Amino acid sequence: MFDKLTERLTGAVAALTGRGRLTEDNISDALRQVRMALIEADVAVPVVKAFIDAVKVRALGTEVQQSLSPGQVFIKILYDELVATMGEPGGGLNLRAQPPVVVLLAGLQGAGKTTTAAKLAKLLSEQQKKRVLLTSVDVYRPAAITQLERLAAQIGVAFHPVGPGEAPVAIATAAREAAVRGSYDVLIVDTAGRLHVDADMMAEVQAIDRAVSAHQRLFVVDSMAGQDAVNAARAFNAALDLTGVILTKADGDARGGAALSVRQVTGKPILYLGVGEKVEALELFHPERVASRILGMGDVLSLVEQVQRDVDQEKAAKLAKKLQKGKGFDFNDLREQMQQLEKMGGIGALMDKLPGGMAAAAAKSQTPFAAKEVSRQIAIINSMTEKERRNPDLIDGSRKRRIANGSGLQVQDVNRLMKQFLQMQKAMKMFSKGGMRGLMRTLGGRMPPGFG
Repeated sequence: MFDKLTERLTGAVAALTGRGRLTEDNISDALRQVRMALIEADVAVPVVKAFIDAVKVRALGTEVQQSLSPGQVFIKILYDELVATMGEPGGGLNLRAQPPVVVLLAGLQGAGKTTTAAKLAKLLSEQQKKRVLLTSVDVYRPAAITQLERLAAQIGVAFHPVGPGEAPVAIATAAREAAVRGSYDVLIVDTAGRLHVDADMMAEVQAIDRAVSAHQRLFVVDSMAGQDAVNAARAFNAALDLTGVILTKADGDARGGAALSVRQVTGKPILYLGVGEKVEALELFHPERVASRILGMGDVLSLVEQVQRDVDQEKAAKLAKKLQKGKGFDFNDLREQMQQLEKMGGIGALMDKLPGGMAAAAAKSQTPFAAKEVSRQIAIINSMTEKERRNPDLIDGSRKRRIANGSGLQVQDVNRLMKQFLQMQKAMKMFSKGGMRGLMRTLGGRMPPGFG
């Protein structure tokens, strides 16, 4: 997330390293780099100017504390201003209203509204225990209605069906009535993507809003849209009086311009961040955590929360107990760990939340969980018999050929997985004997004093 911006900003900070004092000259040099980084990241020009002015005012004349370098002082100023630019934490949706609370999603074509509707429904139903009803008024793209209906079934929430030839306003009105009858807490209405310059389509979304008396009008925007996102945000806010913003596809955005611009342009809080294609990949937006990631300081708090939420604690406890009893780590255990990793978005999604140095080290390490490999390795394990998964020693040359054919891969792929498995099996054996110290010795790592 925001890789290019992170690289340029950390470079600007590095230029101040070793200076005894922040002066107008060295601050001006650093700010030139910051300005270029923000412009390259597609941040709106007025936002860039306001940001640079605010940083300059705070940085000029700042005395370096005895324990800090100028770079540390400057990065703290950058951090504070990034947080201020992105706004206060939104805290998610405000659902304090007579149910059903109607949530209207609007935005440009291709912003990811349909997937976001399902993600939001899953988050509200699972984390806040709300009864959610989904519906789509995108009659211009029938596949969108089918897609949302399938997603609703996948995540286990109700879907209000759409009849042939129904108009968007009529669909939304009927869905609201169904939500009242069914005593639903929340109705999420997914609208058709529209261009902000299309007057007829903008009038239509306003009519839908009036028909359902939406409590929450959310602008769903692709974080890679750059300046288009800013212009669209302005137009949609004028038409709908938005209550919040959801940024999608943040995991694929190396720039970060929309995150830094939309809040300032609309004055509305960014509520959620879409960080992947899976229906679980929606996070509350925390400006201070995003600022940390932009500045290469990582987001360990979000990582801990994700692990607590997504890892099956019961299965993890069973594996730990199994290892402590000296029972071997087998391919069933490995597959389970890989599936947990996939559920959390893969190794790339986790490394993105590590501080810069740790993330770089993890990326360079010879991990068996490279993102593109996980699904292939699961396919290989699935091609094994239950007996082979429990007793890997049985897998000889002919079995490898059968497993490779069954998974659609090559024998060398099976050999690679076998080698990685043996390394992990050895590590797990050491863990069962010597706890964390034994494991770290096996992995070639060194434990800090007093740890383990």
